[in-house]
Amino acid sequence: MAYGSGKPFRRYVLWYALVFAAVTAVWGGVLGVVLPNQVQSIEFAKWFTSADADVDLTALNNLKAAVDAGTAVATGEQRRLLDLLGDFDSARAQALSLVTSLAVAATMIVQPVVGVLSDRTRSRFGRRAPWILFGALVGTCFLVGVRFAPTIAVLALLWTCTQTVLTMVSGPLQTTVADRIPQERVGAVSGIGSLGNFGGGVLGGVGAGILLPVLGLDILYAFAALLLVTVAGFVFLARDRASTDLVVAPHRWGSFFRGLLVPLRHRDFRWVWFSRILLTFGYAVSTTFGLFMMQSYITPALSLTEATRLFPLLTVASMPGTVVAMLISGRVSDRLGRRKPLVVISSGLMALSMLVPLCWPTLTALFVQVVLAGLAFGIYLPVDQALFIDVLPDKDAAGRDLGVAALGTNLGQALGPVLAGQLIALTGGYRVVWALALALTAAAGLSIFRVRNAR
Repeated sequence: MAYGSGKPFRRYVLWYALVFAAVTAVWGGVLGVVLPNQVQSIEFAKWFTSADADVDLTALNNLKAAVDAGTAVATGEQRRLLDLLGDFDSARAQALSLVTSLAVAATMIVQPVVGVLSDRTRSRFGRRAPWILFGALVGTCFLVGVRFAPTIAVLALLWTCTQTVLTMVSGPLQTTVADRIPQERVGAVSGIGSLGNFGGGVLGGVGAGILLPVLGLDILYAFAALLLVTVAGFVFLARDRASTDLVVAPHRWGSFFRGLLVPLRHRDFRWVWFSRILLTFGYAVSTTFGLFMMQSYITPALSLTEATRLFPLLTVASMPGTVVAMLISGRVSDRLGRRKPLVVISSGLMALSMLVPLCWPTLTALFVQVVLAGLAFGIYLPVDQALFIDVLPDKDAAGRDLGVAALGTNLGQALGPVLAGQLIALTGGYRVVWALALALTAAAGLSIFRVRNAR
């Protein structure tokens, strides 16, 4: 079923964008705001006990900055608290990297498998809808469970289950573009989907920043309801044709797992995949600890309440440039018939953005960085997705191959927090994080030059 235009096309695009917005609202709100707050609360209770439980982290971080700058000398008691602060900083960074990376690692395994299985699914709602609906129903149950996690271990387990199952929404949803949209409109639809993707992340982050101090962890119920409503709209109002008569070859597990490697044997797909790993690796390195950086990296330091309120505004600041870039870049790449130059430009701009807070550790620098990075990401998201569709080795196995493409995103997102968390623990600071992010995103742009049979 290919939508050229008309009401079915508009209905599909609307609900496609809304579901993407709901999924990324979870990522923006929960990953960006709720989980860091939850991790910090759990770790603070472990490190600052008894009389230390009332310590002012903001004042302590500002004292640390003054001591490091040589403008203050710590007393014996202050030195003890500064040592505790250092251990706490390392512990919360490692704990957050554990929670986020385990979830992404599990997603890496599940997403390509779901892509292959969705290619073979027979139902009266089509090949992808059953997976999307199942992922929403089960994923929201785990999401609500996150609200009751008492320890980092339980939190990591519940969030891993949540993100893994919710992948069954985003992966098959993305594949419906290859199923239903003509080649000449892929870039435009990818741009609209990316707009929903980004807009959902903004609204989720801002909503969490505003409502978390009021609702506490009960905010997770709102995210669960939003996801269920939008998925129901897509599945039942933008219905796909039935796949009950789908003819598929007999399933063999050996062929199944070997098939996941098929797209990586194709040179162009492999280089686009490698470039995506590098860019998402660098982007994840720079974004995972944003809430903590506001409290411990910039000068003057912010309190947790201030950081929770201001952190989502970083995304809001980047929104105008990102929205314009998403709306334009996909269409421009369609008209020009060229994707590679835009991917290279966006990667270079992303690398440039990392230089700002590296050289200028202030709140203003963080805002400048996200504006530049948002513009870069707005160009990158729709064009890179369209480039992947251009270099698909087998359009009949789009679910499998785009699942492997998404694996590149997940791999970068998994590696980023782990490496950044270890670097913070080893160096005791966040400056090296920005340097690494700069190098990785620059390398992502250079990798695209290795793609031959796409423009």
